Amino acid sequence: MSSAPFIQDQSEFENLCENTSILVVDCTATWCGPCKVIAPFIDKLSENYSDRAKVMKIDIDANKPLAKQFGLKSIPAVLFFKQGELVETIIGVKTYEDFSAALERHL
Repeated sequence: MSSAPFIQDQSEFENLCENTSILVVDCTATWCGPCKVIAPFIDKLSENYSDRAKVMKIDIDANKPLAKQFGLKSIPAVLFFKQGELVETIIGVKTYEDFSAALERHL
């Protein structure tokens, strides 16, 4: 299974928001245990929805301004963007089905 790629910086994130109809961003960190729990779910989303949505990850330690921009107080946080607008946020460990259902709502 391929893994969801990481967004490298603010400009790449902004470019993705502008040019992607559905964007899912997993806000994660290397030290975060719960983030490691959901990582396979995010990778599976990336694979299963590759034809309909772009699923990415972002290391919040390397991109603190983005975490601040969205007021993230805890991770994992999975952000769902539609046409560049934040439409849903899921905080904490959830099942693959929870993430998949959220994505389906916005397709």
